[in-house]
Amino acid sequence: MNLNRRNFIKAGVAGWVVYQTMASGALASSLKPSTKHKKVVWVMLRGAMDSLHGVLPVGDPDFMAIRGDLVKPIVNQLLPLEQGFALHPALKNCHSWYQNQEFSPVVAVASGYRERSHFDGQDQMESGLNTTDHENGWLARAANLAHGHGLAISQTVPIALRGDDASQTWYPSHFATTEDDLIDRLRTLYAGNEEFSGLLESAVTNRDMLEMNGKDRTRANFSYLAKQCGELLNRDNSANCAMLELNGWDTHNNQFSRLSRQFEILDNGLGELKTGLGESWNKTVVIVTTEFGRTVAINGTKGTDHGTGSAMFLLGGAIKGKQVLGKWPGLKKEHLFANRDLMPTTDVRSWMASVLHQHWGLSLADLNNVFPDVTPIAQSIVKSLS
Repeated sequence: MNLNRRNFIKAGVAGWVVYQTMASGALASSLKPSTKHKKVVWVMLRGAMDSLHGVLPVGDPDFMAIRGDLVKPIVNQLLPLEQGFALHPALKNCHSWYQNQEFSPVVAVASGYRERSHFDGQDQMESGLNTTDHENGWLARAANLAHGHGLAISQTVPIALRGDDASQTWYPSHFATTEDDLIDRLRTLYAGNEEFSGLLESAVTNRDMLEMNGKDRTRANFSYLAKQCGELLNRDNSANCAMLELNGWDTHNNQFSRLSRQFEILDNGLGELKTGLGESWNKTVVIVTTEFGRTVAINGTKGTDHGTGSAMFLLGGAIKGKQVLGKWPGLKKEHLFANRDLMPTTDVRSWMASVLHQHWGLSLADLNNVFPDVTPIAQSIVKSLS
């Protein structure tokens, strides 16, 4: 019998409580030797992050005239980067990693999507295709080609990991911890089935690991989820890639205070991800993206509206950091997309393809299966690791 998480749930063998336990299990896999310990974590910022408030182009002569009302309160607290850019002051971990050559922002990027629907933009980015396939995700295709499998920190399998039957999901249960006597009963029930028994023991091991030292399983904030993601990836025979997501980036109003909080949440969560990864951080690339950017101009409610170009972050111990990557198009009106948005100069997928090529060793033919008709960036962005 070919068992995977979704077929197991459909079979209804142990019901919802066991589903919650099993969903935390990371199945062993035979990874390609060169990729076994090299991890990729994708963080999706849902809602369209305003890159001009995260990676601020303070060296652009038009920036302060356009964005001064949102920037002046923090202008003396900005964290300096190279090439006339600065990070928002809440991104303290990111700036520290930048100084340690483990973080690089990429400016003026977008996917192939050019409309303004959050849902369509997110779905297309998760699919990685020019036309969205809701059952075929880019991270699943990449994991299959690397002979690995993915982990989604989610209650359901996201599009990015669909198409890979070995993909796992984990999310903290809203129910009380499964009692030990129920586990004993399940052990008896599954005693004659090697596959079910193995799944149960793997899930119990994960449960115990995540609850050690009195950890609260009911928490679902980003920092907690990120740390658990790191810990699960740091296990032997774990997944070689994972997906996290963070909502709350649709800042049509009161952007200043809202993004100050959002960047703090993101930065703290990435710090917890590093903690959870432990030594695996040194062989990990974390990719942070959003579905599209926001308007260059501020709107009438002290926010910004749906745009096009944005930024992405590349970080981790495997990154050749301390670079501001990408090509800056400028903020003069004639250089904007549709006379209102930051002009994208490179494709998000080109950078992700470059990570897969340089970090996992996927061939150009493999990359064309992951991101068809997308050319990877030739620039060296990942360290050479054994």
